[in-house]
Amino acid sequence: MVYSFARIGAVVHMRVSDYYQHGKRWWLRLHEKGGKFHELPAHHNAEAYLDAYLATASIDGNDKKGPLFRSVAGRSGRLTASALDERAALYMVKRRAVAAGLSERIGNHTFRATGITAYLQNGGTLEKAAQIAAHESTETTKIYDRTSDTLSLDEIERIVI
Repeated sequence: MVYSFARIGAVVHMRVSDYYQHGKRWWLRLHEKGGKFHELPAHHNAEAYLDAYLATASIDGNDKKGPLFRSVAGRSGRLTASALDERAALYMVKRRAVAAGLSERIGNHTFRATGITAYLQNGGTLEKAAQIAAHESTETTKIYDRTSDTLSLDEIERIVI
């Protein structure tokens, strides 16, 4: 979600065939709101993570119609043939955040905001961020922009008394 600015709903509805090779690059096909599809090249880190996930999960590349991200059978750790749902993804993110010593306030949209903010901090444009995020308006993308949330020491040092 960080590398594609994807909505959790778009991610959990992906099928194995929605991660596909086109030329030398791998691409993602996201299932967006209103039955729309949004296709974009996979970031090289996302590609590495997805390849490792598919190998570890033993998801057969021939299972094109099967869900890409799958639910887990109880506490067994075994993946099922069913798709992961948004609520289960949220609980998983919250559990992992707490285990890592992070705030439980982290949610699925945190990844979207983090990706957009990192992109903008590294010289990306708001217009391209909106395109990547499948936003119709840059005003929506601005909601996720956290670049102005941090104060630098330089700003604090401007307080001269």
